[in-house]
Amino acid sequence: MLGGSGSFVTAFVASVVEAIEMVTIVVGVGSIRGWRSTLVGAASGFAVLVVVGAGLGTALTALPIDVLRLVIGSLLLVFGLQWLRKAVRRVARKGLAGDDDEELESGEGGEQRLGLDWTAFVLAFKGVLLEGLEIAFIVVSFGTAANQIWLAAIGGGSALVLVATLGAVFHGSLGRIPRSVLILVVGLLLSTFGTFWAADGLGVNWPGGDLSLLVLLGFYVLAATSLVLVERRVVGGHTAGATA
Repeated sequence: MLGGSGSFVTAFVASVVEAIEMVTIVVGVGSIRGWRSTLVGAASGFAVLVVVGAGLGTALTALPIDVLRLVIGSLLLVFGLQWLRKAVRRVARKGLAGDDDEELESGEGGEQRLGLDWTAFVLAFKGVLLEGLEIAFIVVSFGTAANQIWLAAIGGGSALVLVATLGAVFHGSLGRIPRSVLILVVGLLLSTFGTFWAADGLGVNWPGGDLSLLVLLGFYVLAATSLVLVERRVVGGHTAGATA
């Protein structure tokens, strides 16, 4: 038994995984789409989370979280597959180094609303809101069961602050990664999280829980690698035909 610190430790450990998923989405989207719109979206998602949490309190668990997982997961999957398609084309034609000085591909700039990149805003907003609700559910569930809601809240909050701080500290190193690689990685992550959450919302019982994310990621990596090889053959065939 962990005594009085049990709720803190349990909530902290359980919340770390959700916080990593949240920060991964925000950092990945911000690195590609720009930080202003991404951070505004993340802050808006956090604000909604605070309002909902304060209004419902321990009744938070009554929210239809499966519906939210299905909707948000589906949207992330759509965006992720779109970015994955763009990344496959870029890597197949220019390699992993790509060409960071080239013009953005058609549609990559995103729709502008109220001076914001709406794609970046929505992705960050939904990622923060869903993962924040997951952390809130963990806090309420463990805290209520042990009658230590405040210790559980501190544990969940500490996990979020720790992971967010690490993301802020190391996000600058992403600037040295070629844009093609960034798009590929973020496309893989969004597709992985989107598939996991959407299926979870449909009632799929993933074996191993969150560890299934690694299996999904491996599947998308293999799929992307295969598509790159196919696209290279297509591009090579067109090039050979044009020079013949």
